[in-house]
Amino acid sequence: MPEFFNDYFLSLLNEIANPQKRVFVGYLLSAVAIAFLWLCVVEKLSSKTAVKKIFDKRIWFSRSSIADFKIILINRVIMSAGAATIVSQLTISTILYNLLHEQTLIQPLAFHAMSAGMVAILFTAFFFIFDDFSRFFVHRLMHENKFLWRFHKLHHSAKVMTPLTVFRTHPIEAILFVIRNGLVQAFVIGVSYGFWGNKFTILSYFGCNVFVMIFNVMGSNLRHSHVHLSYGHWLEGIFISPYQHQLHHSIAAEDENCNFGVVLALWDRLGGSLVRGRPVVKLYYGLGGEQHRVNDTKSGRLKLIKQIYQKRA
Repeated sequence: MPEFFNDYFLSLLNEIANPQKRVFVGYLLSAVAIAFLWLCVVEKLSSKTAVKKIFDKRIWFSRSSIADFKIILINRVIMSAGAATIVSQLTISTILYNLLHEQTLIQPLAFHAMSAGMVAILFTAFFFIFDDFSRFFVHRLMHENKFLWRFHKLHHSAKVMTPLTVFRTHPIEAILFVIRNGLVQAFVIGVSYGFWGNKFTILSYFGCNVFVMIFNVMGSNLRHSHVHLSYGHWLEGIFISPYQHQLHHSIAAEDENCNFGVVLALWDRLGGSLVRGRPVVKLYYGLGGEQHRVNDTKSGRLKLIKQIYQKRA
């Protein structure tokens, strides 16, 4: 038992100490810096008012934010006790990789003659793009499929958002994304072997894909926040801004089923679900007009879990 608690707290600490994690302390600090500049330069707030807004206790200590923290602690227990999910991911990756490796008729192509640096750039970009598309695809599916929505709506039940809201997920959703990650890794590695043999490698910094690291450094944690950082009309047609993701959480009718993407706006443009930022008005989050609205009280959360197993959402 002591070993379990030790692993449990180390896994929590790893979330802010590991550059491969979204809420790594370095990414959180960059988000605070970007938010401060945005509020001072764009929204014309004084530095004192900007700091107060960023660390507004009404946001960070709201019932919704406290619920986020409780869900993190509960999910971490479930995932710590279910280490088999990690094994399953490795198993999936290994099986699919071997299948693609052994059965493919593709032999390393002319690209194999490229320099190691160019191969690394192409492989890293291919990995990043395919991973981003898969996130968009699964996310959209979780909205459009009634069965999967029963799990994903826990995330959308947040009425106030902070960077910790990214962890407000049902364990089933977490497992689905573990499986998604394993399939993506196996597919990308298997296909890449067909092009470059075993020559490819990923460009990383502190073990993190450089493209993912750039995304995180540029304020990914503001996606779940009360700071409406917009990239502007043109750039929001290429990248999903934090404000666009906040519109995704909005319960306003005009924001319904929009902006499922994570980094690239391309997938939403092709799918007809892209909504660019607009002049900022107060946004309201939650489950909107669903018949059973979920509160941040204990009874409300229990009601949501109960609904998951009912025939109708």
